Amino acid sequence: MPVVAVVGAQWGDEGKGKITDLLSERAAMVIRYQGGTNAGHTVKVGGELFKLHLIPSGILHPQVTCIMADGTLIDPAELAEEINTLRSRGVDCANLVVSGNAHVILPYHRVLDAVTEEASGAASIGTTRRGIGPAYADKLLRVPRGIRAWDLLDRNILRERVLDQLQVKNKLLQQVYGAEPLDAEAVLAEVEAAAGVVAKHVGDPRPLVRQALATDAFILLEGAQGTFLDPDYGTYPHVTSSHPVSGGACLGTGIPPTAISSVVLVAKAYTTRVGRGAFPTELLESLGELVRQRGGEYGTTTGRPRRCGWFDAVIVRTAAALNGATELAITKLDVLDTLDRVRICVGYRLDGEVLDYPPGNLDLLDRVEPVYEEMPGWKQEINSIRCYDELPANCRAYLERLEELVGVPIRLVSVGPEREETIFR
Repeated sequence: MPVVAVVGAQWGDEGKGKITDLLSERAAMVIRYQGGTNAGHTVKVGGELFKLHLIPSGILHPQVTCIMADGTLIDPAELAEEINTLRSRGVDCANLVVSGNAHVILPYHRVLDAVTEEASGAASIGTTRRGIGPAYADKLLRVPRGIRAWDLLDRNILRERVLDQLQVKNKLLQQVYGAEPLDAEAVLAEVEAAAGVVAKHVGDPRPLVRQALATDAFILLEGAQGTFLDPDYGTYPHVTSSHPVSGGACLGTGIPPTAISSVVLVAKAYTTRVGRGAFPTELLESLGELVRQRGGEYGTTTGRPRRCGWFDAVIVRTAAALNGATELAITKLDVLDTLDRVRICVGYRLDGEVLDYPPGNLDLLDRVEPVYEEMPGWKQEINSIRCYDELPANCRAYLERLEELVGVPIRLVSVGPEREETIFR
C-alpha cells in the first residue's frame, strides 16, 4: 500500500483536513508531520463540524492510528482541550499517539509571540500568536534546552525545566519588551493540568511507523499550512516556522523520501490568504467579499477574514514542481457557482516580461501584474453532483484548464463541505 503525502498548494486553508479525512477511510495510519496550533483543519461529517488544530484529521476513523510526529509542536493546554472536546462528542481519541520528541509550546511562547508582533508594528508578519515561532526557535537554539513531550511524563523534571526556562523568558520579556513577567505557579498549574490529559498519549511512534512500512500499510502524511508559507520556498518573511512541503514530511516523521509513493496537492478553486504578504490575484472589490461570504473564508484558528482572489496557476504549478505532486485535489469549487465569469492567472507581467513562475527575488512579487484568462461560469449549483461527467460543461472546462496549466491530473473535486460532497475522478 502507498505512503501518501497531503500537501497544501497555496497559502494554507486549502481543505487538507477534508481530503485527509476522506483518504483516511482506507488508511492504517495518519501522521501529522509539522506545525502546531497555528493549523486549522475542518472536517464535516453528517452535519457535524469538527475543527482540529493539532490532532490529525484521521481521528474520526477509530481504526486509524493517528500520530503527531517529531516535527510537530504540542501546546499541552490546547491539545488537552481538543482531546476533551472530541471525547465529549463521542470520539475517544484512544488511537492518538504523540511523539515524545515533539517540542512543547508553553505560555511564555505565546506571550513572546504576541509582544514580538506588537513591537514590530507595521513590519509585523501577521502570526497567529500561538507561540509557534518562539517554540521552534527554542528547539533550534538548543540552549537553554527546549522542552519536549517526554518531559510531560515526569512532574519533577517538568517543573525543573519550566522554571529554568521561565527565568530566561521573564528577563527577556522585562528587559527587551518592557512586559510583565509571567507568574511561575500560574504557568506550572496550566501545564501540569494539561499534562494529566496529554501524557497518556505520549510515546515513541517510530516502531509503529517502521512496522507499518514493513507491512506495506497505507500511511497518510498530513501537512499543515501550505507550500507558500514554507520558510525557504514561500513568500518570506510572511511564512510559518516549519516546512509544509512534501520534503518536510520526511523531516518531521523519519519516513525516507523513497517511501513516499504519491503526493496529493490540495488547492482551492480560487485562492485565499490570511495575514500580510504578497497576493497577486487578490480581489479587493465586492467580488472578493462575495467569495469570502460564500466560502466562509474566516480562519479556523484565528477567525480572521481571509483575503480572496482568483486561482493562481503560477503558484500552484510551482507548488506541484516543489512537492513532486502526482495528483491534484480541487476544493470549494461550489463557491464559484453563482459567477458569470471566472478568471485564472496564467502568468505574471513584470517590467514588460511575462513570467510563468514566481520571481526568485520575492520583493518583486509585490510588483507583478497577473495575466488572466477568462472563462464563462456555470451558473448552477453543483453540490449534489457525484459524477464528474454530470458537472456542467463550463465547470468541466474550467477544471480541465486548471489541470492543463498545473500539469498534474485532477483526481478529486470537492463540491461542498460534507464528506459525501466529493467527486472522485
